[in-house]
Order: sequence, then C-alpha cells, then structure tokens
Amino acid sequence: MTLGFYIIMAAQFFSALADNALLIAAISILMGMHMPAWYEPLLKTSFVLSYVVLAAFVGAFADSMPKWRVMFISNSIKIVGCTLMYFGLHPLLAYAIVGLGAAAYSPAKYGILTEFLPHRLLVVANGWIEGLTVIAIILGVVVGGALVKPEVASTLLAIDLPWIDTGIETPAEMTLAIIGSLYLVAALFNLYIPDTGVDHKPLKRNPVYLVHEFNHCLKLLWRDRLGQISLAVTTLFWGAGQTLQFIVIKWAAAALGLDLSGATLLQGVVAAGVAIGAVLAARLISLRKSVRVIPLGIVMGLLVLGMTLVHDKAVAVPLLVLIGACSGFFVVPMNALLQHRGHVLMGAGHSIAVQNFNENLSILVMTGTYALLAMANLSIYAVIAMFSLFVAGTMWLIKRWHEANQRQNDEVGKLEDRRH
Repeated sequence: MTLGFYIIMAAQFFSALADNALLIAAISILMGMHMPAWYEPLLKTSFVLSYVVLAAFVGAFADSMPKWRVMFISNSIKIVGCTLMYFGLHPLLAYAIVGLGAAAYSPAKYGILTEFLPHRLLVVANGWIEGLTVIAIILGVVVGGALVKPEVASTLLAIDLPWIDTGIETPAEMTLAIIGSLYLVAALFNLYIPDTGVDHKPLKRNPVYLVHEFNHCLKLLWRDRLGQISLAVTTLFWGAGQTLQFIVIKWAAAALGLDLSGATLLQGVVAAGVAIGAVLAARLISLRKSVRVIPLGIVMGLLVLGMTLVHDKAVAVPLLVLIGACSGFFVVPMNALLQHRGHVLMGAGHSIAVQNFNENLSILVMTGTYALLAMANLSIYAVIAMFSLFVAGTMWLIKRWHEANQRQNDEVGKLEDRRH
C-alpha cells in the first residue's frame, strides 16, 4: 500500500468520526428539546434520504472529476450542515444536509479504491476501510457520548483563551464546534489525495439521461449472478446495522439501566466487534472465496435474539462483540465482491451509487419501521425478537438464492461441455 492509500484512509477516518459524533450530539439536542423518542431514528432517515433521492446523480458526479476533489466538496457540505446545527437549525434538517454531503462522498471514497488498487487487493483494502470506519464509529460515539455529558461540557466551557472570544456559550455549541473541527481535518486530508490518472466522464446535464443511465446500471447489477447476491447481503447488512444502533440505545436503558453516554459505549462495543471481523476477513478470505461467508449472516441474526436474555453488562459486552465480529467477517468480502463486479460492469462511481441506493433504501425502510414500532410503544424485547428473526430469515433466503444460482451455472457448464 502506498502513501496515497493511507491518506485516503485518514480522510475517511476523520469524516466518519465526525459523522458519528454528530449523530450522538443531535440525539442529545433532541432530548434537550423534549422531542418524542421516535424522532431519534428519524435522524438516520433524514441523513440517508439523499443517498436514495440523489442516487442517479452522485455516481455520475463522482466519475466526472478526480475523486479527491469530490471528497473535498462533499466534506465542505458536511461542514455547512454542522455549522447550521450550531446556529440553531433543527437537528433533523441540519443532519439531512450532512447526509447530502455523505451521499456525494461515498461513491468517491469507495470508487477511488478500484481506481487506485488492483482487484486482488480489494478485499484487503476493504478490510482497511471498514476496519478504520468502524474504529471511527467507536471513537465517534465515544467522543459524542463524552461531549454530551454535562460535566465534560462544563469543563470545556470553563477553558478561557486569553484575548480570544470564541462565542461558544452552551454545551451543545462546544460539542458542535469540536465536531466541526474534525470535518475540517478530513477536508485537509482530501486535498493531499493523489490523482489516480483515470479518465473522467464529462457530467451529463440532462437529468432524464442520468436517471435512465442509473436505472440501466441498477438492472445490470441485479441481473449479475454474483452482483445480485453481494448486493442483497450488503443491502440487508447496512439496514440492519443502522437500525441496531438505535435498538442498542433503548435496550441498554431497559435491560442495563444505562443513559445515553453509557449506551454509546455499547454501540462502540458492537463496532469493535465489526472491526475484529473485518480484519480477520481481510486476512483469511480471498475475493474468489467471498461467497462462503454468507451463513455467518444467519448466525449474526440469531445472536441478536440473545440480547433479550441479557441483563448483566458483563454478559452484554462479549455478546455484542460477537455479533459485531460476525457482521464484519461476512460483510467485508461481500462488499469487495460487489465493488469488483460493479467496476467490471459499469465503472466505480456508478456501481457505488447503485450500492448506496439499495443500502440506504434499506436503512430508510428499517429505521422507519423501527420509528413506527417506537411510536406504537412496542416493547424493546419484542422489537429485538422481530429484528433478529427477520435478519436470520432473510439471510437464509439469500443463501438459498445463491445455491440456486450455482445449480444453474453448473447446468449451463454441463450443456457447454456436451456441445464441445
């Protein structure tokens, strides 16, 4: 791996760190506004809405110029969203603007890997980027959870810089100022990402053409027998993973008696498990063998059911680590396979945009469903049981789908052998 690769990783780390710290800060602000609990999952809904609505355009945008420039522009949009939240814009609206930047950022951050590296290194590179992203999630929720503690915020506000009036007067403003500085660091790293030298397609200005092109790419990836399986797995994983963030917060309060700061630490525990699984997958699973990890998705879904039996933090921590590790181990090879098939079929930016559309549509549906269940005051234990069985059952169906594809491939192979 070259220096340029590590600069890409650093930019991704700080950007993801700020995204996750900002989510916790926004939840804290909503609590301070005494908003209903079902507003919290709507934060994620507002964040990912741009991924779905703009899917036809962000891929083409990412492929129209050097990826470092796309990443810099996207981080700048995130800074605008964070700044508007600082000045009092409702968290749902401000976080939606940050999501707009993230939607444009994602095709560039993944697409640059396929431009920068040979396909044989994609699983390793995905292990790196997923591992670092998960570490950023861990630190982001920990940093966000620490900053929203009244005693931490009071200590920071008490720091007096001579001859400098920062204008920061409340704990929320202090938290958002620190998170904004993390976005600035990410933007600085973006400026030092090397150009890969890949030719870029001029951005078409006709939105009808872009929608038609996106629809063609969407069908192309879903019709590919390896692409459809990896896309189905990653779509389910991201919808389930983002919903699990909010489930853990409510479960930690109900089962373990933890507040928001304590619950964010448990979110970090799940993320630590994902990082462990991602690293192991990068070491042990090649691109050719990636589909062999599908059964772990079923195991992960069933492990979540164990949360309903846990009321002790000493048991909760290893269980959450194990859930995360299974998730990381099966999603990293699937993600690498999907990127490889997408790059072969249609180009990096377009394939990542298709992937983001499906994955974030899943997040919209699953977090929206969770918000409805929260509005109905359904027990968190019933929600966990439904969530677990849904994930395990869907992964079993995907496994059967892949096996059917393999049988069809074998039959086609036998027919071709007979012809020869």
